[in-house]
Amino acid sequence: MCGIAGWIDFSRNIRNENAVMEKMSRVLAPRGPDESGAFFSESCCFVHRRLVVIDPENGKQPMTLGSYTICYNGELYNTAELQGELERLGYAFSGHSDTEVLLTSYIQWGEECLERFNGIYAFAIWDGERKRLFMARDRAGVKPLYYSVTDSGLLFASEPKALLMHPSVKPVIDGEGVAQIMLLGPAVKPNSGIFREIKQVPPGCKLRYTREGLTLESYWQPTAEPHKETAEETAEHLAFLIRDSVTRQLVSDVPLCTFLSGGLDSSIISAIAAEEYRKKGETLSTWSVDYKGNRENFRASLFQPDEDAPWIVRMSEYIKSSHTNVVIDTEQLADALYSSTLARDAAGMADVDSSLYLFCGEVKKNFQVAVSGECADEIFGGYPWFRNEEMLNRSGFPWAAATVERYGLIREDILRNISPEEYVRQAAEETLDRTSYLDSDTPVERKMRGMFMLNFYWFMQTLLTRKDRCSMAHGLEVRVPFCDHRIAQYAYNIPPEIKFYREREKGIVRMAMEKVLPNDVAWRKKSPYPKTHNPDYTALMLMRFGEVLKKPDCRLCEIMDRGKLEELRDSEGAAFSKNWYGQLMTTPQMFAYLIQLEYWLRKYDVVIEK
Repeated sequence: MCGIAGWIDFSRNIRNENAVMEKMSRVLAPRGPDESGAFFSESCCFVHRRLVVIDPENGKQPMTLGSYTICYNGELYNTAELQGELERLGYAFSGHSDTEVLLTSYIQWGEECLERFNGIYAFAIWDGERKRLFMARDRAGVKPLYYSVTDSGLLFASEPKALLMHPSVKPVIDGEGVAQIMLLGPAVKPNSGIFREIKQVPPGCKLRYTREGLTLESYWQPTAEPHKETAEETAEHLAFLIRDSVTRQLVSDVPLCTFLSGGLDSSIISAIAAEEYRKKGETLSTWSVDYKGNRENFRASLFQPDEDAPWIVRMSEYIKSSHTNVVIDTEQLADALYSSTLARDAAGMADVDSSLYLFCGEVKKNFQVAVSGECADEIFGGYPWFRNEEMLNRSGFPWAAATVERYGLIREDILRNISPEEYVRQAAEETLDRTSYLDSDTPVERKMRGMFMLNFYWFMQTLLTRKDRCSMAHGLEVRVPFCDHRIAQYAYNIPPEIKFYREREKGIVRMAMEKVLPNDVAWRKKSPYPKTHNPDYTALMLMRFGEVLKKPDCRLCEIMDRGKLEELRDSEGAAFSKNWYGQLMTTPQMFAYLIQLEYWLRKYDVVIEK
């Protein structure tokens, strides 16, 4: 994977703007620690930071073919098929780099090349002859792509921090930004970069920029189609898609491992990968994360019914992998809140982010590529809110139960002209309005399609952002096979009675993978990403939150009521009775989020315009 950034300006010659572009490149260096490159012309400047994974010699960027230049972050998983097709059309290639194949595909098919790609990508192509920029982001939004339209033209980058290096982009948030942070965060709207002047290309969208201006449109989203297969046929079809996606994503010219949590999704990926490695006479390496004191302090809950540790051992022994378990200490976890905030350019999922940040740092010492089980829950209905009646019928987002409580923390002079529940409801409705239905859909099927869309374009994006930033901050590429668009499209049309086979979350996935996994693993109740249960962490968060409030210039108090925050501290979180976000962000994570938010406001010198 890589870091990309660029600047298009039709009003003046920017060929010599090396200093600005170097700043943008430098902050993206962790994403691409192996090589850097640049392209400068009168109206277009590109910079690229490369993490070498495929074809070290022939994949250097920016890459120019004829009048076209590409700056690309991602991976195509059908490179060989595309290259073969293009060779039959008369094209010749210097190697097996997917960069060259992607650019050649655009030269041959134009924007319709997107329909042929299987992969994760964010790229920009400059047509020097026509003075035209084309950008696109992969269907699932695995790879990030931000942009800003300013007096200096159009700027784009893999991360907001690079755009903030340009003098035309300021770290300003307005009322909309505050509303997102306080009522939706750590989620953000699909087109938002939180900062007022920064936008995000939504998943499955493409962008054109010429002298006439900017156009942004969707080229893909899940569409409703009749599902005519039985449960058994569905399981067989799904088993093929999952296995094909995983095996495609094992291709690498550098060392690769898998993440193994003991849950269904990572176990499926690791089992398939181990089988492929055995065919080559090799042993798969698997990695997991745990926390100091978790075994002694674990308490079962609706969201986390049992410990992961025994299941990790069970799976590692079953697939005969070489396993490494990374144990994170409480102080480490707390300190990494700041590093993970810098990686994400925003307050994130608290210690869920900081733990992944630390974990990826350890994995990177041995590997450049990892494969992970993210996104199966959003696609196949793995979360409790897909089946819990109260959550399923909640207005707005099913994982957001604390809207009123969050709003209650905000200062009276901020956001008092909005209804918090209406704001959240409207944000959800914007996605639901795009949902594709069949005329024959039952009310339950319509509800499930809407739930799919909310999870795919909101909750899943929060996790993908977390995964991308916390891994790429260390120059580690993490692949997510369940994000294959073929799987998403197929799953979108599986009827609820088949998707929840045997009345179980992800029941059809379990049925499809019964031959790959031990039976007890295949039917184990879902457990989310592991978090710390150590009470020392809660105590540490309370202490650090208290230190934040002691600052006379506490930045949180520019948004939130100091008295309410002090009440929150004095009650040790009892004044806020509901999860801050989703399954994992309970009391200590709420305090951690607020600590991250204060650090972000201070570190980025954020200006709040009411």
